[in-house]
Amino acid sequence: MQLVLEKRAERSAFIALASPVLAIALTLVTMSVFFLILGKNPVTALYVYFIEPLTDSYTLMEIAVKASPLIMIAIGLSLCYLANVWNIGAEGQFLIGAVTGSYLAVVTNGTGAGPWVLPAMLVMGALGGALWAMIPALCKTRFGANEILVSLMLVYVADLILDYLVRGPWRDPKGMNFPTTASFDPVATVPVIMDGGRLHAGVILTVLVVIAAAVMLGRSIKGFEIRVVGAAPRAARFAGFSSEKLVIFTFAVSGALAGLAGIIEVAGPVGVLQPGISPGYGFTAIIVAFLGRLNPVGILVAGLFLALTFIGGEGAQISMKVPLDLTKVFQGMLLFYVLACDSLILYRIRLLTTKQKAA
Repeated sequence: MQLVLEKRAERSAFIALASPVLAIALTLVTMSVFFLILGKNPVTALYVYFIEPLTDSYTLMEIAVKASPLIMIAIGLSLCYLANVWNIGAEGQFLIGAVTGSYLAVVTNGTGAGPWVLPAMLVMGALGGALWAMIPALCKTRFGANEILVSLMLVYVADLILDYLVRGPWRDPKGMNFPTTASFDPVATVPVIMDGGRLHAGVILTVLVVIAAAVMLGRSIKGFEIRVVGAAPRAARFAGFSSEKLVIFTFAVSGALAGLAGIIEVAGPVGVLQPGISPGYGFTAIIVAFLGRLNPVGILVAGLFLALTFIGGEGAQISMKVPLDLTKVFQGMLLFYVLACDSLILYRIRLLTTKQKAA
């Protein structure tokens, strides 16, 4: 007997909806095994990870704060992936957006600049992310380069640029030699919208981005073009849609959203530009995009779930002495299971007997 994958006559709509749930269930089972290996009670550990953060108003606000950049980046990535364009470098676009947006905060620090500073920072952050994303887009359309490799390698370049600036020309002279800029002025920070926590106006902007993406994908010609080019490139060419122009468009929007998320993160919860401003948001957002089925509403839910793992992981580290890196293991396994379960949308598992193999 042999297990084989047999191509389905048509996509399974049921499996498409059930796949993320199955992936999460398999991940939880695997995590339970890891907890047992570490000598921890898996029931207690899963409670600390996924239930305890939901019982406190402060941690609920923290989940929203953590989810905001994940959702915003994942929305941009979903546009790329729906168009069959593979942007893997959102982490670098996030960092460059933080750098370009922070430039105004650094040069206007202590000058008494007006309220125009924050809106200008947001625009510069989005523009910086978009321009950084244009590098792999143009390399693909002009030279046929692989956008996966180019966008991924640029992450390390962006990280080094950030590190150079905060250790060199932008370092706070009063910062006791720490690699960080001076704290941003109040006019250069995203306002907090609720007392007693860090919930900021960037969360509202993220919700608006989700709504805009849902409207564009569902009710606009551009959304139709993205879906057609991704699903049927040949039909798209007959319809007059340009795949090269769509590569530029999706990379630009994806980079702009990642850059916007970067400057919001720096001007919001962090308050300074420094190394380590991202715990891997750009890479985790890939998981969010696929777990959310590349659908804006699904991405919103998936982003909140992944943010829960960040907050739960921090709680487990404190209360159960569990390594924080276990959260990254959890997220990696989740992506693996999502992709594995997605194969069942197009294929079914079939058991072949010896006689069937011979026939």
